[in-house]
Amino acid sequence: MRLLHTMLRVGDLQRSIHFYTHILGMKLLRTSENTEYKYSLAFVGYGAESEETVLELTYNWGVDSYDLGNAYGHIAISVDNAAEACERIHQNGGNVTREAGPVKGGATIIAFVEDPDGYKIELIEEKDAGKGLGN
Repeated sequence: MRLLHTMLRVGDLQRSIHFYTHILGMKLLRTSENTEYKYSLAFVGYGAESEETVLELTYNWGVDSYDLGNAYGHIAISVDNAAEACERIHQNGGNVTREAGPVKGGATIIAFVEDPDGYKIELIEEKDAGKGLGN
């Protein structure tokens, strides 16, 4: 078994594609539309779906926002340098909600950003990680 993707419902598909590709550096892997059931999909990620876990962005036509609820936590992305990643995100218009620094009670350097729909994304600094934002 292998984890394939995580689906996020988004209020504006193009805005979300821009955030994940231009601000977080993912690639747009594929898109599709279902006119009968009125939704559009975009798959984004750092590598091919056949090898990497990706995000499925789902836009239900006519729905521009969602209640995120209190069960959702965050998506985590590996970065070589969290402070540099935050700086790039700031420069590209992204929303950094927690600047890079050690996790409470530990030494791992983390940061948090928020996508246009309010989903939290944790940046975890892993030296020589080899993939993820800023690599």
